[in-house]
Amino acid sequence: MTILLRESVRSALASILAHRLRSFLTALGIIIGVASVITVISLIQGLSKSVSDQFAGLGGTSVTIRAYNDMKDQMRGKVNYLRLEDVEQIRLRGESIRHVSPVFTPGFAEVRYLGATTTARVTATSASYQDVNQRYTRLGRFITEPDDARARRVAVIGEDLVAELHLPADPLGKFIFYGGEWFKIVGVLEKQGAVFGMSQDNYLIIPFKTGRSIMGNNRRLNLSITVAVDQLADLDGTIRQLSAVMRTAHRLQPGQPDDFEIQSAEQLAQSFEKISMMVTLVMGGVVGIALLVGGIGIMNIMLVSVKERTREIGICKALGARSRDILAQFLVEAVILATLGGLIGLALGYVLGAAIAALIPDFPPAVVPWWAVALSLLFSGGVGIVFGVMPARQAARLDPIEALRYE
Repeated sequence: MTILLRESVRSALASILAHRLRSFLTALGIIIGVASVITVISLIQGLSKSVSDQFAGLGGTSVTIRAYNDMKDQMRGKVNYLRLEDVEQIRLRGESIRHVSPVFTPGFAEVRYLGATTTARVTATSASYQDVNQRYTRLGRFITEPDDARARRVAVIGEDLVAELHLPADPLGKFIFYGGEWFKIVGVLEKQGAVFGMSQDNYLIIPFKTGRSIMGNNRRLNLSITVAVDQLADLDGTIRQLSAVMRTAHRLQPGQPDDFEIQSAEQLAQSFEKISMMVTLVMGGVVGIALLVGGIGIMNIMLVSVKERTREIGICKALGARSRDILAQFLVEAVILATLGGLIGLALGYVLGAAIAALIPDFPPAVVPWWAVALSLLFSGGVGIVFGVMPARQAARLDPIEALRYE
């Protein structure tokens, strides 16, 4: 059996090398199919890894509480909000909590410096925001509790604002105009990069009470609360305890649904991984149809090859080759052809994925997971077996006398 297999492989390789161009064109469908699958998977997985790293940077021990609003209730005009009293209740009654940071967006996204104008993602928050979200300054300092208590007009900005407003490399002490007020720059955040092509460095962070004064006391805040917990191992327990505190603060009766939702960075990362895996499988499956087209191409060329080599098959059978020897020879040739096509497509897909990722601004590097490599090669070999059976059986069933007479 081993000798038969070895001889079949040798014969198949000799045939492929003897007809290099035809072999390449035969495997072209497999090459394109595998290259397409690997390109798509590498881009999606690269994006997934980048986003997962971003979530990890947010801090695995932090949870965010937001108001929960059902679409039907919103259409009826019923909108839930978190309140400043919720922040105090969590501070007073929350256990295993290190920091509590209320966050809201005051609006007025336009920011100006001298003649330059741009838009920014404005956040009004407390001094603990940097510890909860692990966002620290590269220059200067973050906003402090005295800044918040006195509603000072100070701001911490991201790197993109420095560039878009044409600020000096060291902009500390400069004043920028936002929301009808002048803000003194006291810090520049460390660069974060981009997620989904969206910059994470166009932030303008101001003290919570300053943002409150800009909005006025008559408007309700779209408030969220970020909480850093002590122990990651007790994260689930802390979430349950925070839920109990919030339900009590909102006077919800047993059986009444929550009007808030609590999510951890870890839960968000897991949700995104599930979505990205589903998208990867769907896209891989759609593009994988090209592999079936490539398999049909292999079957057609192998059938032509059987016709061309009919006299050769007759001579082999006249010299004592059995039908199963001929079957194995053609089947192995189809599998090797498909697998070689898969290997070339794999390399091509990797190069294409890396090139496309490099061409798109701020797109993360492409990543080819090991399971995609194994799956592509197994699928290529499987296509060779499935679509190589018919030509191999046709060759094995040839009558030696008729084969020798074939012109």
